[in-house]
Amino acid sequence: MTHDPIPCLILACGNPLREDDGAGPWLARKVAGQFPTDARLRILAPQQWSPELAEEVAHAQAVLFVDCEANGTPGAIRLTPVEPATEIPRMMSHHLSAPDLLALSRNYYGSLPGTALLLSVGAGSLEMRESFSAAMKAALPDAENVLVGTILRLLNAPPPAAAHHPPSSAVENGNGRHPEGAAADSAPASSSASS
Repeated sequence: MTHDPIPCLILACGNPLREDDGAGPWLARKVAGQFPTDARLRILAPQQWSPELAEEVAHAQAVLFVDCEANGTPGAIRLTPVEPATEIPRMMSHHLSAPDLLALSRNYYGSLPGTALLLSVGAGSLEMRESFSAAMKAALPDAENVLVGTILRLLNAPPPAAAHHPPSSAVENGNGRHPEGAAADSAPASSSASS
C-alpha cells in the first residue's frame, strides 16, 4: 500500500470463476498491459472491495471503480460519478460498494478523491464457469476503450483539489471497530502497474 498521493487509482473487483463477474479483473489486466510502467497509475483487482481499500482511496487524486452490474442490461456499459454513502457501512461482511469505500475514506482518513467514477458492464450470466456470456464478450472491447480513454483523461487533467474532511471522532460502523481492525485478517489480491 502506498501513502504517497497517486494521480489515478483503478479499483476493479470480481470473481473470474463466476462468468461475467470476472469482467473487472479482466479489464484491470488489459489496462495494466497498456500502462506497464506508468507510476501515476495504481491498479488493484481483488475479488471483493474490502474496508482496508479505503486508505488507498484516501490517497488517490482520482479513483475509477470497475465492476460488472448484476442487475443491469447484459452488455450495457455505464460510466457514472460516485458519491460517498451517507452512512458508514456495517462491517458484517468484507464486500463493500464504491460509495461505501468513499464514505470510509472520508470518515476514517479525512480525504476524498477529487474524481470518483464507476465503470460497470451489465452481466449476462454469473454462473460458475471461467468464460464470459455472449453479451459480455461483445461489450468488453468497448468497455476497455472507455476505461483507457477515461484513464488518459484523468492522467492528463490538472490535478483535482482533493476534498478533505476531518475524520469522524465516533466510529459509526455498527460493531465499534475501525475498518482496519475489522478486516485485518483479509488482504486483497492485487495487481499493480507500479510499485
